[in-house]
Amino acid sequence: MDTKDHVKAQFGANASKYVVSPRHASGQDLKTLVEWAQPENAAQALDIATGGGHCALALASFVGEVTTLDITTEMLQEAEAFLTKKGCPNIRYVVGDAENLPFAKEQFDMVSCRIAAHHFPDPDRFVEEAWRVLKYGGSFILMDNISPEADRIDTLYNDIEQRRDPSHFRAWKKTEWIRRIELNGFRVEQLMQTGKPFEFATWCARMNVPEQVQQELETDMLNWPEADRKQLKVHSENGKLLSFEGSYMMLKARKA
Repeated sequence: MDTKDHVKAQFGANASKYVVSPRHASGQDLKTLVEWAQPENAAQALDIATGGGHCALALASFVGEVTTLDITTEMLQEAEAFLTKKGCPNIRYVVGDAENLPFAKEQFDMVSCRIAAHHFPDPDRFVEEAWRVLKYGGSFILMDNISPEADRIDTLYNDIEQRRDPSHFRAWKKTEWIRRIELNGFRVEQLMQTGKPFEFATWCARMNVPEQVQQELETDMLNWPEADRKQLKVHSENGKLLSFEGSYMMLKARKA
C-alpha cells in the first residue's frame, strides 16, 4: 500500500478513537487556535484532514461556515456525528485529498490543518493547494508534530513513528516547514513550539500496534545511547518504557 492507502486503512479502522482521544479533543493548542483565528472574522474556513473534527468545532462558533475535509470516509462520518451532537449547523463535510483539494481558487478566508500533515506524502503540493484555495489576505494555520533539527534525532523519531503507524510519512523539521511555506509566497506571522509528551502504552493502543512491534519499539528505545534518550526525554521504570517526548508546532501565515 502507498501512504494514502495506509492512511485510509489505519484511520478508517480507528476513527472512533480519535474523536474521544484526550490528546486530540482538548489542549492548549485549540485555545491558541481560537486566539489566532477569531480576529480574522472569516466567513468561510476550510479544515483540512479534520480527523475527529475538534479543530472545526473550535472554529465553528465564530466562522460563518466551516468546511471539513478528510480522505477517510469513516473518519469524516465520525466527525459529522460528533459535531452534530455538539450542535454545529454551520459545518459541511467533504471527502477529499489534502494534496488535490476539490475547491475553486480563492474560495476560503482561512485554512487550518491540525495534527495531520505528517501523513501527507507531498507536503509541497499540500501547501500549494492551501495557497490556491485561500483568498488574498487570508490566513493559513498549521499545527503538527515536528521532528528535532538534529539529523540523527530526526531519523530516530521518524523511524519509531513509522514503525508504530505505517501511515506516518514524515514529521518535518520546523525550519523545513517555514522554508516550504514562505517559498510558496506566504508570510509567517506567528510561530509557537512546545514539547509534546507521549505515554507509550496509549500511543501504541491508539493505532492497535501489534504486541511484537510494541516490544521491539520498547527494546530499541530503551537501548538508544543515553544522549539520544535524553534528547527525546525517554522515561522508564524497572526496565519498562513509560513515556517519551516529541515537539509540536503551531504556525500562522498570511497569503500576502
